[in-house]
Formats: sequence, C-alpha cells, structure tokens
Amino acid sequence: MQFEDLKKFIKIEDQRLIERFGYKDEDKRILARTVKITEELGELCDEVLSHSSLQRKEKLDVHDKDNLPGEFADVILTTLLLAETMKVDIEEALEKKIEKVNKRYEK
Repeated sequence: MQFEDLKKFIKIEDQRLIERFGYKDEDKRILARTVKITEELGELCDEVLSHSSLQRKEKLDVHDKDNLPGEFADVILTTLLLAETMKVDIEEALEKKIEKVNKRYEK
C-alpha cells in the first residue's frame, strides 16, 4: 500500500462515518475520535500484554494471536481520521517529525 492510497481511504472513511453517525458538528467528531483512539489504544495494550503472556490465564486461554496486527492498524487508522478531522496534513507532520528525530543523532 502506498501512502497516497491510505490518505484516499481516510477521506472516504471520514465521509462514511459522518454519514453513518451523523456527526456533522466538527467538535463532536473531534471528541468522538479522540475517545475512539483511547479505546483502540486500550485494545492494543491488551493485545501487547497477551502477546507477552502478562495477562491472567482466563484471558490468555481465549487470546487470538492474530489480533495484534489489527489492533496496531486500528490505532493508526483512528489517529489518521482524527488528523483528517482537525485538518492536519499528516504526511507533512510525519516528514517534519522524522527530520527532527534524525537531527537528534547528528553530531
């Protein structure tokens, strides 16, 4: 997948969610998507704990090892949807952040 394909998907999904949930109010969408990121991050944390066998036995007994990649994807997609709502150019933001991180290692 190319980054452009991901950005197109996010625009399409943004419109689908607006139509499905009726959040035409931008502030409500921002709040809902921020809360959704927290939910998805919690699910990712649960998967990481299970992956590391740090969950209680009952959870480990029903754990599906194939869930971990999907939870990473959920966090990324939800974050990109929030960025779309807040009109953040995520590609530009990533480029700037990577440049900043790389400068930390220059001597």
